[in-house]
Amino acid sequence: MAAALERRPHLLRLGRLFNETILIEVDQEEFYLTFEKGRVVEIKEGPSKKLPWRFALRAKGDALREFWQPLPKPGFHDIFGLVKYGNGSIDGDILTLVKNLRYFKEFMALGRKEGFS
Repeated sequence: MAAALERRPHLLRLGRLFNETILIEVDQEEFYLTFEKGRVVEIKEGPSKKLPWRFALRAKGDALREFWQPLPKPGFHDIFGLVKYGNGSIDGDILTLVKNLRYFKEFMALGRKEGFS
């Protein structure tokens, strides 16, 4: 997804002020993504009790595979759909997520174009 992000200048413009480390957890596997100016500069596998993160998206692997389908089913089309139907959760500094919501949602949806399903 980092390579796909580099090919989308409009998305880099949206994330130009996004400088955070976030946690993506899939079926108890942790991935820490560090963004600088909207670019993914580092990905570390966890778990880690020492690495701080701003917010976390935790989801079931099957749910993310469905989320990354070219045309996902209702309830899997959006990160908040995953949360609403019990397939995921969002933790941490929600304000930071909301301030960068469009950027983060479009970043997560890059998997649809890259065929991560």
